[in-house]
Amino acid sequence: MMGKGSVNHNTRAFSAKNVDRERSVNNVKFCHKSIKKVYHELFDEALERYNAKQKRSDRKIDSYYEKIRQSKQEKLFHEVIFQIGNKDDTNVKSEEGQLAKEILVDFMQDFQERNPNLYVFSAHLHMNEETPHVHIDFVPFIRNSKRGLDTRVSLKGALAEQGFRGGTRGDTEWNQWIESEKQELALVMEQYGVRWKQLGTHNKHLSVLNYEKQEREKELWELQQTITSSREDLLDIYDRQDEARERIERTRERKERLEDEIDELFATSEELHSDTEALKETRNQLLSDNEELEKQQKKLQRELDKMVESKEIMEQNIHAYDEELRWQLPDPGALMSAKAYRDKKALPLLEKLKELVKNLTIKSVQLAETVKRLTDRVDTLESQVSYLREKTRDQRDRIEELEEKEINFEYLKDYLGKSEVEGIVEYARSKEQADREKERYYGRDR
Repeated sequence: MMGKGSVNHNTRAFSAKNVDRERSVNNVKFCHKSIKKVYHELFDEALERYNAKQKRSDRKIDSYYEKIRQSKQEKLFHEVIFQIGNKDDTNVKSEEGQLAKEILVDFMQDFQERNPNLYVFSAHLHMNEETPHVHIDFVPFIRNSKRGLDTRVSLKGALAEQGFRGGTRGDTEWNQWIESEKQELALVMEQYGVRWKQLGTHNKHLSVLNYEKQEREKELWELQQTITSSREDLLDIYDRQDEARERIERTRERKERLEDEIDELFATSEELHSDTEALKETRNQLLSDNEELEKQQKKLQRELDKMVESKEIMEQNIHAYDEELRWQLPDPGALMSAKAYRDKKALPLLEKLKELVKNLTIKSVQLAETVKRLTDRVDTLESQVSYLREKTRDQRDRIEELEEKEINFEYLKDYLGKSEVEGIVEYARSKEQADREKERYYGRDR
């Protein structure tokens, strides 16, 4: 049977009028934990994961225990009571009552293993009332939930994960599970030689009024379970709507990001086109500069050749000064006076040497100026070559950067589809043109 759930009553923290305190020593405590600690144990990690995903602070949950305690859809815990016989045929003071105690203790041994989704935190067998019976308090939970916490409280979900699927109004998950546990209890009873005598109803000893009252309570419980199930379904719908809205928002944000990326890629494409034209112009200019450098190099070579030729001529002339008779001072004749030797031989040769030195000096200065001019020109050409090399290296780096952007643009076309990207690019171009027209129109008005 289903109980309202009172842990204090089950632990005998207080005693009702029908309780014989002297026989309380015969009670059996299977387990007893703090329900708050159980909630921490079961749900703290899931609560942390849930809160971490929330972008809005008002959707975060401070205490899952308090949330369920104040909930109108779920209960903090549920209680079920199992009893064998009644006060007339299985009284606690009789041998049958003691046998019933052993059967219930045996029945409880595998209860938690049979029900992995029902966390039993309090279970007590009472022998201080008229008939032996066991109170079992548990927290039903499910894992891998798609809404709310991924591990959360749910009686319907917990029983469904254990294989109990609701059918008609009278065939709820709870009723199916209760019937299954009764069958388990019946199997334990048979091991002790006790058979479950099913009379259609085991409450015929009740008065008609009490029986009908109990049936109404049963129907009310079933109706409450149906309402709870419907509320859970409604919450599922609400959560799915929230998830859909979040997905739409994420999709919208992603679309905006893609549009921004496409705008950037479109601008990059335009920049790539512009830079390509600039690179072509630069290439043509480099080719032209290279031709000019080749001409200047040839001219410089000719001038150097002239200098080499002049050097060779000078070397020949110098050799002539040492060997040719016309550059030698002749010996004086036997009868020639010193004055005549000076006037006729020495002074003419001296004048020729002065003229030669003068010409050589002028030629030397000219050659020095030519060398300086050519050296300056070489320095200028080397500087231009260095600049052009640096310019070429920068252009090569820029080309690699643009090629990488072009590859990214191709990746985007592969990901979104060529037609989709072309459509977005066309839209961006149209929008840009419309903005320019609008700016031109308003600019004319001003």
